[in-house]
Amino acid sequence: MNLSNTQLFRGLEEAEITSLLGCLNATTRSFQKGEVILSEGNTTENIGILLSGLAVISCNDIWGNTSILGHVAPGSVFAEVYACIPGEPMLVTVSAAEDTSILFMNVGRVLATCTNACPFHTRLVRNLLTVCAHRNLQLSQRIQHTSSKSIRGRLMSYFSECAKRAGSNSFLIPYNRQQLADYLNVDRSTMCNELSKMQKDGIIEYSKNQFLLKDSLMFQ
Repeated sequence: MNLSNTQLFRGLEEAEITSLLGCLNATTRSFQKGEVILSEGNTTENIGILLSGLAVISCNDIWGNTSILGHVAPGSVFAEVYACIPGEPMLVTVSAAEDTSILFMNVGRVLATCTNACPFHTRLVRNLLTVCAHRNLQLSQRIQHTSSKSIRGRLMSYFSECAKRAGSNSFLIPYNRQQLADYLNVDRSTMCNELSKMQKDGIIEYSKNQFLLKDSLMFQ
């Protein structure tokens, strides 16, 4: 992956990034599908950038119920909030949804000026603030999607966002059915029944993770 295309390193040249990685004690690790990357209750000093694969962010209540809070796509940053608060136990678990490669960097070295006084370090910190702001936006979007009392309303809110991001009525979602149900905080079986009804009603078409909103006027 070209790190200059990621949120954290945006605006930096390849040579600058290479220099920074040395300053930040960056390491790369691989995780197999289903493997836990960071566990709820643990602490971390590292920010992660997903280089390849897909990860999901989830939390569990004391009864064992799981809620999906979001996903981590290639180029995305995760654990930045917890890494910036020393000793703060994580309230979420990050798991590999498929075979995944991750670049970890020590947040202390991100926030502190390195001994080499890299002139591009300030841009890195600015980018990190942007990442944190974007994370807050994602959480706000989930609150919006789960605000409807009906399952159909929650699905349509989420599908609307996906279509807007794709700029098309046709889009691919990153979740399987159980993960989508957890993300929207609904029962999986009931949600699947609602999806079938929505398809029969001519509102959507879908095959696995590919969806089509049938409103042809949406992007005209």
